[in-house]
Amino acid sequence: MASDLTFSEYPFLAELGLQEENPGFFNGTWGGSGSLLTSYSPATGKPIARVKQATVEEYESCVAAMIEAQAAWQLTPAPKRGEIVRQIGDALRAKRDALGHLVSLEMGKILSEGLGEVQEFIDICDLAVGLSRGINGQVIPSERPGHTLLEFWNPLGLVGIITAFNFPVAVYGWNVAISLICGNCNIWKGASTTSLCTLAVQKIVAEVLAKNGIPGGVCTMVVGPGRTVGEHMINDSRLALVSFTGSSEIGVHVSEVVHRRFGRTILELGGNNATIIMPDADLDLAIRASVFGAVGTCGQRCTSLRRLIVHESVYEAVKARLLAAYATVPRGNPLAPGTLLGPLHTRAAVKEYTDGLEEIQKQGGVILTGGRPVPGDGFYVEPTVVEIDPSAPIVKTELFVPILYIMKFKTFEEAVRLNNSVPQGLSSSIFTRDVKAAFRWMGPLGSDCGIVNVNVGTSGAEIGGAFGGEKDTGGGRESGSDSWKQYMRRSTCTVNFSDSLPLAQGVEFTV
Repeated sequence: MASDLTFSEYPFLAELGLQEENPGFFNGTWGGSGSLLTSYSPATGKPIARVKQATVEEYESCVAAMIEAQAAWQLTPAPKRGEIVRQIGDALRAKRDALGHLVSLEMGKILSEGLGEVQEFIDICDLAVGLSRGINGQVIPSERPGHTLLEFWNPLGLVGIITAFNFPVAVYGWNVAISLICGNCNIWKGASTTSLCTLAVQKIVAEVLAKNGIPGGVCTMVVGPGRTVGEHMINDSRLALVSFTGSSEIGVHVSEVVHRRFGRTILELGGNNATIIMPDADLDLAIRASVFGAVGTCGQRCTSLRRLIVHESVYEAVKARLLAAYATVPRGNPLAPGTLLGPLHTRAAVKEYTDGLEEIQKQGGVILTGGRPVPGDGFYVEPTVVEIDPSAPIVKTELFVPILYIMKFKTFEEAVRLNNSVPQGLSSSIFTRDVKAAFRWMGPLGSDCGIVNVNVGTSGAEIGGAFGGEKDTGGGRESGSDSWKQYMRRSTCTVNFSDSLPLAQGVEFTV
């Protein structure tokens, strides 16, 4: 059955503990009795390895293991929990090269991006270790004599994490590193099409837990269909928080289901991101940032650049330089040195690309470069630039492929209006040397996105700041700043250390 697999062509897979056929869930022990899932290389279209998926019953065994481990993990001092996360970061460092190659192989992003994604998980572990010694509440002045108000933060309990194919390692890292130091037990469902990445990361984490005598229920994992295991997960009232990364359409469903049971969500959904190029912009910076934003990861980042909004005075110059830059982008196997453009992730994404371009042209869009799938093995397409009226309905729809719209504006106010005119609100940027324009852009009448950059492109966020967006992007925030608060519950505590019982607001009640 495994004779068609290309597993043996990639020695780093065995280094990561993977096999031609792999168990698809972990609850402290490995197993899987569901249907076989095949993982394919987007660069070749050929099968790599298979995973025995988890069933709903096996999901239940993971939750049972989480519940069994919950009390002991919550009572472990936060700095001790941080020490476990530190070791996870070090274990990832030791496997960074192999895991980065796997990300490139299975997802399709170029090798430097695959390695960078693993580094992002390592970096968030470092951040979380420091945070484990700095989680703090407040001491609040009381209006009553002999009283003190305290703010305590305690673990939520059980957390579910559902991640997408485009960042099969880093997004889990954003969540689990912070959730662990907050004292939660976790269950992870990665994207089915990047199941080998999920397994490889879980093996690294599981080894650290076992080495320290930590129950496997602290970090469990399932590979399984969204329509069964995923649905069971979002409906599970035992999960106090569900962190979901994916499309806005599915995010609406996740939000409705989880909030109906009064659970919490962290939603990282669609982006339809814009860059504004002002007449005084440094065009060298703007073009370089725009090409990476639109072409990087073959347009499959939630922060990918979709709309380039250019002042009419520099429009023709920007267009000419952009098209010249597109002509120089090396396309090929993402594992090969020098490649800057790998494939789309699946055959379905190629159809989204071709169907999208057909609709774009129906709505008056003009293809300036690209516009065709690439014949041969794998799921390659040409990166595409389209000139289009910003009022075209298709502009409001996120196509998760390398299609960039270019459009003109006359005034700063018009540019901001165009940036804010789409349902999504993740990332945005402006290129300008005008300090007034930059601060207006960041202010209340500027960009309505969660990420608002100046002289930096839309793509490539750092871990230190909270990551997420507004409107149809879901409102979630992950990674840095005070995002840790989402993984904990806040208790306001009044302590009376006096011999009397005064009431607040001067209320008197004597019996």
